[in-house]
Amino acid sequence: MSLFLNQRVLVLNRLWQAVNICTARRALTLLFEGHAQVVLNAGDGSFQTYNFSEWRNFSQQDPHPESVRTVSFRIRVPRVILLVVFDRLPKKEVKFTRHNIFERDKNTCQYCGQAFDRKDLNLDHVLPRDRGGPTTWENIVCSCVPCNTKKANRTPQEADLRLIRKPKRPK
Repeated sequence: MSLFLNQRVLVLNRLWQAVNICTARRALTLLFEGHAQVVLNAGDGSFQTYNFSEWRNFSQQDPHPESVRTVSFRIRVPRVILLVVFDRLPKKEVKFTRHNIFERDKNTCQYCGQAFDRKDLNLDHVLPRDRGGPTTWENIVCSCVPCNTKKANRTPQEADLRLIRKPKRPK
């Protein structure tokens, strides 16, 4: 088995936007099945694309040390492939950070509704951690110091507080 099959290959969608990195084994499979084409820098600032048979012929005419041997021929390991059909971008998930929670809640206390500077806000677990409340988008909200002090280690209902908005993961 060739060591080159585990090399990383850049995957572009059909709009030529980077969407993934896969192994050379996966790239050659996509190429063979007709789902992708190899992209090669032509040297003059342009790029040439090759389907499987064209890439196999090119590999015979211009051998390269990073090749994979099959029963009947050698084929070069591609560095970049272009998906023929796929035109979407991968979904980008918003990272769970303090800054992004402030952004989601618009620097507003989720109990009293008043806007504050970030330095005057805390992050509060709606269901307290000691009761099994996780540190997730759905359980963390911005709260001002007075509301957070009033709520303490209780649920909003126990502290006679009401959430302005139910916390959720941003899209």
